[in-house]
Amino acid sequence: MLRTFLLLGLTGFAQEAFGRNVYLDWNLTWVNAAPNGFERPIIGINGQWPCPQIDLHIGDNLVVDVYNGLGNESTGIHWHGFHQNYNTFMDGVPDITQCPLKPNQRMRYVIPVNQTGSYWYHSHQEGQYPDGIRGPIIVHDTKPADFHYDEEITVTLSDWYNRQMPHLKEEYMYPTAGPAGLEPLPDAVLFNDAVGTKIPVKPNKTYLIHVICMGNWPGHAFIVEDHDLTVVRADGVPVEPKLATPQYLRMTVGQRLDLLLTTKNDTSRNYAIWDGLDIDEMFIRENRTPPPGYNANGTAWLMYNEDAPFLPSPDIQIHNASLEFLDDVTLQPKDGLPLLEPVDRQIVLDFSYSQVDGVPNYNINGKTYVAPGEPTLYTALSADRQEALDPAIYGSVNQYVVQYGEIVELVINNNHNNLHPWHLHGHDFQILQRTYPEGGAFNGYHNISAIPSRRDTLMVEPKGHAVLRFKAMNPDKSPCLRVWMLHCHIEFHMQTRLMAVIIEAPDYLQNLSMPADHRDVCGGKPSLFAPLPPLPGL
Repeated sequence: MLRTFLLLGLTGFAQEAFGRNVYLDWNLTWVNAAPNGFERPIIGINGQWPCPQIDLHIGDNLVVDVYNGLGNESTGIHWHGFHQNYNTFMDGVPDITQCPLKPNQRMRYVIPVNQTGSYWYHSHQEGQYPDGIRGPIIVHDTKPADFHYDEEITVTLSDWYNRQMPHLKEEYMYPTAGPAGLEPLPDAVLFNDAVGTKIPVKPNKTYLIHVICMGNWPGHAFIVEDHDLTVVRADGVPVEPKLATPQYLRMTVGQRLDLLLTTKNDTSRNYAIWDGLDIDEMFIRENRTPPPGYNANGTAWLMYNEDAPFLPSPDIQIHNASLEFLDDVTLQPKDGLPLLEPVDRQIVLDFSYSQVDGVPNYNINGKTYVAPGEPTLYTALSADRQEALDPAIYGSVNQYVVQYGEIVELVINNNHNNLHPWHLHGHDFQILQRTYPEGGAFNGYHNISAIPSRRDTLMVEPKGHAVLRFKAMNPDKSPCLRVWMLHCHIEFHMQTRLMAVIIEAPDYLQNLSMPADHRDVCGGKPSLFAPLPPLPGL
């Protein structure tokens, strides 16, 4: 039950209007679609799917009114990669930063836009985004970029399933045949939520390509036939331009890359764009045999000329043993942010896979995450300053309290024999080191860069580890409570609770008050006709 503090409510949520308001009015509903030729129910927006791309400029306010018209499921929308400074209410995670948005309720998300690059939105309610509720967000800078390009292209990558996630989760956790814990195999690979996607280009032009991995489970290899790719941003962080050599870019669920590609001065043929699912992750490390004829690859086309030929797509097989990838740990941020030190707080996360009564289970430091009785953020708000620093009040496990201004080091030891993409909300983190497969648990630092790579999602290798750092403060050095999920972004693994929560500076409460419509959602009242606050700046 929510505490009296929340039921009495705090009025409004002030947002400074930095620029224009980009207002969207969304009704989440079930629609029928067939991205790979197999029609099934999919979650769309305003009766349409694929869900729309959101284009923004730095300084905008994104304002989205979300009505849950699904009828049979609660929801919540997360704005993946946005730091949400002073804005943790809007992170969109049910049970962590908000109550679930129940059917026939609505609420408003207000996000000041102060980062450029590629991001995406998706439901953070269990299992929903692989069922369709996801889409790209591109933030354009108002100043000229320090690299040249003529036009922009967005490419989303995802694995796709012919069955809905509730059925897939049941198969994963309680199979009728075979062992539990084997992720169901994808039925297709989608580019921009379609198969056979054609991306038109002009000769002798440079394109800024926003590549966003919106998948559910395996890693992806992104390859453009016979074209160079230069990385200029990783998860929104500008990096020193780096030519991908060889031309294989590995991406995991949740990651984004901004790439430069210059087209040829020749329109006599078209070129393949490949997305190869990681068969090492899907089969080899799970001791599985691919079904006869199974295809783990998808092909789109870089279209120079509709009348030019399509050449046969070679049968590439993507796994760690066969291809060398650009190591994203070697990307150097352009802002030159030095290594954060000294460390004030080290959090060691030893995670493992097991089965409890035959049911898959992930644990961190021997404990499996349990959802709290009320959203973690609201518990922190309703506590006094000293009480808020006590992890025990949050009614769950794997909740870590860090204090304002601390340099926090996360040591993630992967004791499982497969790969896991870890995503931290609210921050990009420095990557001090990451082992190769079978690299073992952390036992000291090795060859740390003075200017470490940064991003918000990182693949942690099997039986290996990663060391990450971030600073628990806002960029303007003003203290403010923030509550962030830290989790594996494979949705099947979210079902088995491979996650933790970082509660940042909970003793600083003066800068936050709860939005009234968020409070109403917690009270269980239908809010279809409830008034919402005015748009920021109006």
